[in-house]
Amino acid sequence: MPVLAWWKDLAAREDRVGIHPGDPILLSPDYQIDEVLSRYFCRSSFARLAPETKRNYTDDYCLFFDFLWGRGKWWSEASADDLWDFEDWRTRSLRNPRRVGGARWNRGLAALVRLYAWAVQREFVLVNPVLMRSVVGRTGDPVLVPAARAKNARTSEVRWLTPRAFRRWVDVGLRGFGADGLPTAGWVGRLADRNAAFADLLFSSGVRLTEGASLLTMEVPRLQLEGGRYYTGRLARAVTKSKRARTFYASSVVVGEIEGYVESSRARVVRRAQAAGRYDGLPMRLVTHETGRHRRLLHWRGRDGVVGRTVLTDATVEERMCLFVEGRGGPEPLWLWLNESGLPFRPASWEGVFRTANERCELVLAPLLSQPPFCTPHMARHSFALVMLVVLNHVMDRRMGLTPEERRDFRLLYGDPWRMVQDLLGHAQLETTKHIYLAPVADLQLRSLLADYVPAGGPVSEEELAALFTRLARESEGIQDLDEQLVAR
Repeated sequence: MPVLAWWKDLAAREDRVGIHPGDPILLSPDYQIDEVLSRYFCRSSFARLAPETKRNYTDDYCLFFDFLWGRGKWWSEASADDLWDFEDWRTRSLRNPRRVGGARWNRGLAALVRLYAWAVQREFVLVNPVLMRSVVGRTGDPVLVPAARAKNARTSEVRWLTPRAFRRWVDVGLRGFGADGLPTAGWVGRLADRNAAFADLLFSSGVRLTEGASLLTMEVPRLQLEGGRYYTGRLARAVTKSKRARTFYASSVVVGEIEGYVESSRARVVRRAQAAGRYDGLPMRLVTHETGRHRRLLHWRGRDGVVGRTVLTDATVEERMCLFVEGRGGPEPLWLWLNESGLPFRPASWEGVFRTANERCELVLAPLLSQPPFCTPHMARHSFALVMLVVLNHVMDRRMGLTPEERRDFRLLYGDPWRMVQDLLGHAQLETTKHIYLAPVADLQLRSLLADYVPAGGPVSEEELAALFTRLARESEGIQDLDEQLVAR
């Protein structure tokens, strides 16, 4: 009985000291917990970072702390020399079999800047091991940046897939097809319709992993009898990287896939979870009704009888996992993507789904392709940007039959295709869109590139776009396409 009482009181005790679900707890190799680090993770601005950023930064801290431990030092005893040695080992040393590039190093450095600035300000550390230097910022004003910041941060790991390469990746990796493009007899996939619909959503709309993974069923566009090729949805402010709500566009095919998943395998796992009582002990906010048109407000009731309301666009990832609605068989999650137990499928878990799909593509297609297609959630976003730029340029140059002068006037009225893609991706800076996401075509004259294969004024076809992407893949580094012998199969 005393043990049970201790566990019942645990949540209240954690709340009093500021420990929240998802906060990291680090153990040293001798199984000690540092009180200052725990305070940093729970009480500093670190606690307000996005879950994915917190997870990545924690991995970076562990690497540096382990490096210091090998030198007989605690994290608070690090010197500038230790950091420079760590930079050498992390990025250049032949003793490290897993060296990283400039972008990954800069991410870890940003994590250390945040930690040690906080520790110095509160006098937990006397000297900051991260040396800083002054540079001229974008606005012309001087700004401080880490002296160890890598200059080659333009990542070389950005990759793209052509539409047909992505489709083959989905079919083989997620749907279990064979190299012949046909379903494999006896293949048993785990929620293949869910996985394929999610991957297609990222490729069709360009939303980020967390943005797409945290959608609620009420936020997915619905197919209409008189609908067009694309449907619009709204991303909540709380789940976007910029913390600004924005519109996303999903193709009618993808919306249909999601509806099929909701009505089939999702409904099945919900019924099983209800029958097994899996929702009975979960933290739950049962949404009773919704008000507001432009500012959607969810009214809910908690298990303890507390009544509250949440502005939909302000609902965080964690809060969304607790939102339920009364279904035919009892409460069911509003969270769109569920696991086999009928529980919310966490955003970070999608990385494992994509890794498994890559492994299957390697196994099935390696005998036929020198480089079987592989994909990550962010690569789907990169590829969406590439497809949209090509299509928008085609619409502007061909279907409208614009002359150079007319194109200039069109841009003044409606905007440049680069800026249209920037808006679709939700980027704050056009440079990010041009020089990272769309590096393969940033320096190409798409008007002349398109001119030699599309008949003037003719409608765009999949074959014409495929021809263009094949050419881009040949002439640009990092774009994955299929070998012609595999296409012909």
